Amino acid sequence: MSEQQHRNKSGFETRAIHAGYEPDPTTGAVIPPIYATSTYKQDGVGGLRGGYEYSRSANPTRTALEGALAAVEEGERGFAFASGLAAEDTLVRALCRPGDHVVIPDDAYGGTFRLFDKVEQAWGLTHSPAPVSDVDAVRAAIRPGETKLVWVETPTNPLLNIGDIEALAAVAHDAGALLVVDNTFASPYLQQPLVLGADVVVHSTTKYVGGHSDVVGGAIVVRDLDVAEAVTFHQNAMGAVPGPFDSFLTHRGLKTLAVRMDRHCDNAERVVEFLTGHPAVSQVIYPGLEEHPGHAVAGRQMKRYGGMVSFRVAGGEAAALAVCERTEVFTLAESLGGIESLIEHPGRMTHASVAGTDLEVPADLVRLSVGIETVDDLIADLDRAFG
Repeated sequence: MSEQQHRNKSGFETRAIHAGYEPDPTTGAVIPPIYATSTYKQDGVGGLRGGYEYSRSANPTRTALEGALAAVEEGERGFAFASGLAAEDTLVRALCRPGDHVVIPDDAYGGTFRLFDKVEQAWGLTHSPAPVSDVDAVRAAIRPGETKLVWVETPTNPLLNIGDIEALAAVAHDAGALLVVDNTFASPYLQQPLVLGADVVVHSTTKYVGGHSDVVGGAIVVRDLDVAEAVTFHQNAMGAVPGPFDSFLTHRGLKTLAVRMDRHCDNAERVVEFLTGHPAVSQVIYPGLEEHPGHAVAGRQMKRYGGMVSFRVAGGEAAALAVCERTEVFTLAESLGGIESLIEHPGRMTHASVAGTDLEVPADLVRLSVGIETVDDLIADLDRAFG
């Protein structure tokens, strides 16, 4: 058995640290170097060293990251991009053509909705929203012969609805469509959609994979080599790739994903316990709660329930905004998945682009990205914020 085959059969943490790169044969460097170069010397016309000719097409630092991404998601090929939305746009253009149709979540991330509604629709791609937690509704939204992708977030952003990946894959495949799962909220550590039957996984690696709020990036991982070929062409042709420094930071973050996710989950569970029953909170939304409608499915397909928590404030929008503005340990900011805890008001911030549409989120909703700080400090901070 080769060293790489051995690693592919290894545990998640081992793959996250070792997959995609062997120590440099010249220096023995155990971490992939930052190859800050745009082009590569050729040994005669077409004589490429390792297949490298221009860093839009490939860069060794990015190659190492892409190999590691494929390994942790148990896919055939991984692709890194300059942002999550760059990954999504490249994927759509690789797999769809004008006149095609896509099913999207009815509570999709605002940026994803904007991409489909304002960019892809102008290109000739139509879309229909459906609740990811309702397999029959997703089936009904599919247009036989037209639908090329069933696009799912699970958990969704920010309402934390859960889609049954295995069941949705069967529905998509019955209709001749591919199932795409945005795995950003769960991370590869907690959930591996390709193993459950999905065809493609997308990530904003800005979030849990990078994990330190210091780099923007995206990823696609596929399990079919024909899909990989299409994505390879479009990644190079569209050029929305990360530079070597961004690839290095994202890869560095991936190596500690498992230990960070365990702490994110530990802290989120304690925060949920505090919020549940609090007089200022009308509803806590977290898949780990038994009353969550997706609790059983999440328990089946996720290792744990994640570090994202949403809740509704009893006093309405004004009270929700006040809570967001009073926290001190929780930083009022967009994004998620970093080591620091963040708080935001989706209706006014990350999901403002869906205001006035069927995807509009409740005005009294607050979303937490629970970080890895001392959890007692997080709880005390929220307690103060409620006044």
